[in-house]
Amino acid sequence: MGTSPLLKIEHLKKYFEVDRNQTLKAVDDVSISISSGETLGIVGESGCGKSTLGRTIMGLYDKTEGRIAFKGRAVDQMTASEQFRLRRNMQMIFQDPYASLNPRSTVLELIAEPLDVHKAYKNGKERRAKVEQLLEEVGLNVSFLNRYPHEFSGGQRQRIGIARALALDPEFIIADEPISALDVSVQAQVVFLLKRLQEEKGLTMMFIAHDLSMVKYISNRIGVMYLGHLVELTTSEALYEKPLHPYTQALLSAIPIPDPDIEEKRERIILKGEIPSPINPPSGCIFRTRCPFAMDVCAEKRPAFVEVENGHFAACHLHTKKTPKVTIRA
Repeated sequence: MGTSPLLKIEHLKKYFEVDRNQTLKAVDDVSISISSGETLGIVGESGCGKSTLGRTIMGLYDKTEGRIAFKGRAVDQMTASEQFRLRRNMQMIFQDPYASLNPRSTVLELIAEPLDVHKAYKNGKERRAKVEQLLEEVGLNVSFLNRYPHEFSGGQRQRIGIARALALDPEFIIADEPISALDVSVQAQVVFLLKRLQEEKGLTMMFIAHDLSMVKYISNRIGVMYLGHLVELTTSEALYEKPLHPYTQALLSAIPIPDPDIEEKRERIILKGEIPSPINPPSGCIFRTRCPFAMDVCAEKRPAFVEVENGHFAACHLHTKKTPKVTIRA
């Protein structure tokens, strides 16, 4: 894994105007760097801003504020032709494989569409050969070329979506909850496939999901989001061994353990209350209304996102005190 950031996001914000007097802060001041060859996992509850973050990075949503730079170049400072070429290097795998595929197109047409848009082949023979190669890479039979999306299972459709994302040999891929719409057994197959492709092709990836066990398997580092904010960021191992933020601790305690004896004895952290509205977030720390360790300062001041330990970042006022010990087995 390289050390230079392939993608750098600084103070990124994405707000949606609900009406004249209300603003939904879906992504609020997020800064992340992703190194070449790295897989960064992004986790959090539904509605925390994970998918909005990914779509804003890809340019599917216009950012409200902040800077997105690819290989040191700010995307919004690129010319139109440069941004068009950038699309070859940045691709996305969507959550719902059926909704993201045109039901009137064959597998050949679906996978070849990026090649057609970017004129990435010399002739029809080369185009077909590339599509066949991509199908084999994602574990599908080349005899599927003339079939339509409705003829496949959810897992097969997601493999078609992955092949489509790989068509232009991108350097960076955002996988936006690519397994949430699939059966549990199929989820593992898709994650194994993504990990194999990442290793074979040296891909840089942002893997967005709410399943921490899957995220741990595929990711080098993990960022935890809550209500549009990044609250913790560190390596996969450090996050599981020593989670610093109370929200991360609660998420990890919810992961089921296959050993019934350990599962019965371990302590679960149950968060009380509902997730606040991103239209009207709490003052100070956004997590304080559900945090079992909330203090007076949490209502008065928003905690800074700081490096608590080497490479381990968190946004929590408990950093100035002793971090609560919570044993998580995962």
